[in-house]
Amino acid sequence: MASPSFPPSVATTVPAPVAGTAAPECVIVDGRADARCTPGAVNLAVTQASIAATVCLAGWSATVRPPTSYTTPLKQRLMVRYGVTAPLPAVELDHLIALSSGGSPTDPRNLFPQLWDGPRGAHVKDIEEGVVHRDVCAGRITLGEGQAKLLADWTH
Repeated sequence: MASPSFPPSVATTVPAPVAGTAAPECVIVDGRADARCTPGAVNLAVTQASIAATVCLAGWSATVRPPTSYTTPLKQRLMVRYGVTAPLPAVELDHLIALSSGGSPTDPRNLFPQLWDGPRGAHVKDIEEGVVHRDVCAGRITLGEGQAKLLADWTH
């Protein structure tokens, strides 16, 4: 999968906590979620045999995307856990394994707060997720291979 070239250590972490506050439990480095806190989780309804009727069906992701009544409070909790201090609208509650690649829509193990902008932000990750999705649906890689790519390091 082709990806843009970035300096080896583009920081997308947030500033250190203010004196007197606890250090974040989890960290985001170069746009990647902390594997200890966000190991990823899959949607059990999505299998290699079901991709034509699930992830490869136009508009399917919208049918499983959780409502903001669920995601907003979770986003706020995960921002605290990750020490993200950016304004709420500047942060995406992102799925480590994209919905379009069979990631769990609601499992907190598959969700992390990611800045929208920057060289390793959610807008860039969305492009990589699209590449994986197209490759899975075109049969160039299996669903499992696509999920593994997103888990391993979407930035490469």
